[in-house]
Amino acid sequence: MFSDREIWQNIQLGDATALRLLHDRYFYPMCFYSRKILNDQALVEEIVSDCFIKLWVNRESIVIHQSVRNYLYLMLRNAIIDFSRKKKTLPVLHPETFPDFPDEQFFEEQEFYAKLYQVIERLPEQRRRILELAAFESLTYKEIAERLEISVNTVKTQMGRAYQYIKEQFSAKNVVLLGLFLQAIEKNQKKI
Repeated sequence: MFSDREIWQNIQLGDATALRLLHDRYFYPMCFYSRKILNDQALVEEIVSDCFIKLWVNRESIVIHQSVRNYLYLMLRNAIIDFSRKKKTLPVLHPETFPDFPDEQFFEEQEFYAKLYQVIERLPEQRRRILELAAFESLTYKEIAERLEISVNTVKTQMGRAYQYIKEQFSAKNVVLLGLFLQAIEKNQKKI
């Protein structure tokens, strides 16, 4: 596994594969960070993608003194501020209104959530939809069954299978965060 610094050096030499590695490593975490500020997923993805394009286009003139990751997040913050200045329908954003600059714990959590998002995306469609309704819309199993016109037992079975699949995809290192995610869903089910 290449370090960010090694990847950056290869990008500077014109290695597009290195850019893809950096993109794959940080695209989803940067999107999650941006979603705390902007509430439009398509816009978030466009702004994050633009950061990687700018990085590639300006690779020969960019000097990164410290962390490549920090540089990317600084680029992202500035891109969001620039966008808010140009877009009259949004309030102008200032650096002090942004969430704290990410620390190591933030990056570990974002990497977890990025992987969780990718794992959820690989679920069969009905199972994914059921999990999303439970996790993100806080619907009970009964409400999910009614909305999707299926039985409560089908919802329970699909949720169990979704949990099992998700658990299999994570290492012991992520058990605490995964436990918190699954516990939040189950807590909602006890409101029935």
